[in-house]
Amino acid sequence: MPAFSALRRKADFDALGRRGSVRSTRLLVLRSLRTDRPETRIGMSTPKSLGGAVQRNRVRRRLRELIRERRDALGVGWDLLLIARPEAGTASYAELREALGSLLQRSGIGG
Repeated sequence: MPAFSALRRKADFDALGRRGSVRSTRLLVLRSLRTDRPETRIGMSTPKSLGGAVQRNRVRRRLRELIRERRDALGVGWDLLLIARPEAGTASYAELREALGSLLQRSGIGG
């Protein structure tokens, strides 16, 4: 199964900021924007407030795996930006799964 495309261009992040919707939990913030693209693109932000590089990378790996678990439910035509809040650095995998599922469901994306 191929990986999701990544958001990379500044213009794409700016569009999410201007036109996208925002949902949040104590662990994660999800910015989402419906597009007419034949793919779903995902970006992640793990700020330094999470801790050192090891901690930030651990959170990114967990989030990538959680996205893979929900691949079929996500469908196509979305730009998504997941932003980890400082508490995500100490959260368990199950807590991150619950937070992501809640955000996707409340955004109408699935989950």
